[in-house]
Amino acid sequence: CTHRRQAGEGEEEKMGGGMEVHKNRWIEEWNAGRENLEFNFRWTRRSLAVVGLFGLAVPILVYKGIVREFHMQDEDAGRPPRKFL
Repeated sequence: CTHRRQAGEGEEEKMGGGMEVHKNRWIEEWNAGRENLEFNFRWTRRSLAVVGLFGLAVPILVYKGIVREFHMQDEDAGRPPRKFL
C-alpha cells in the first residue's frame, strides 16, 4: 500500500522534481549591470561617437540613398523628380 502525501502536509512540492537552481555569478552580475545601466552610464568620446554614427550618420545616409533611388525611378519613367521634406 503506497501512501501519498498531499501538498501542504509537511513539505511543499518542488517543481522540476527537486532540481534546485544554481545561479551563475557572471550572469547575475550582467543582469544587475543591465538593470542599473541608466544610473551608471557616463558620456564619453566613444559613446558620443557611437550615438553620432548610428543616431545621425546612418539614418541620413539611408534617407539619401532612398531619395536617390526614387529620383532615378522618376527619371526612368520620364517624370519630374519628387520633392521629399
